[in-house]
Amino acid sequence: MNEHSGIFAGSDPFEIAGRWLAEAEKTEPNDPNAIALATVDSDGLPNARMVLLKEIEKDAFVFYTNYQSAKAQELDSAHKAAFVMHWKSLRRQIRVRGIITKEEGPQADEYYASRSLKSRLGAWASHQSQPLDSRASLMAEVAKVTAKLGTNPPRPEFWGGYRISPVEVEFWADGAFRLHDRFQWKRSSADSDWQVQRLNP
Repeated sequence: MNEHSGIFAGSDPFEIAGRWLAEAEKTEPNDPNAIALATVDSDGLPNARMVLLKEIEKDAFVFYTNYQSAKAQELDSAHKAAFVMHWKSLRRQIRVRGIITKEEGPQADEYYASRSLKSRLGAWASHQSQPLDSRASLMAEVAKVTAKLGTNPPRPEFWGGYRISPVEVEFWADGAFRLHDRFQWKRSSADSDWQVQRLNP
């Protein structure tokens, strides 16, 4: 594809995504790795929230959360998700749709250990998405787990990662007069070859 050049150059969508993220890390004022994650509940009602993308692997995107949260329950039920990563500073975005699997092994342990101590203890203390009486009760729970687990808490069994293996990735870049550039990478399954198509803005 002759047009597939410049900021869209490359034969690997994960390499392009990694390059765009690296550029955003230099220009975006806050959380350049933030993604708007979309899931669907058992009634088919969509849900969305911001989470932080932590890894771009050779064939997947990885983020972490509490497995008892609403998002995790929806991910475990549907095994599918989508996200948008948007950078105002670059006037670019990436849209991803794909299949979800858990990451709850050594890789999750390693990422958990890399977090600040307060964040690790907070993961133990928070019953994510559940009703909370007050902030005081949350802080009391933090104090309780701190006293119990000390300065080297292990990763909770109810906390870990999710990997989204995309079947569709779209790269979008702002164009003059709203004539944006859009390239869609699409495949029938996570182990199929990609087909690349320019889309109308």
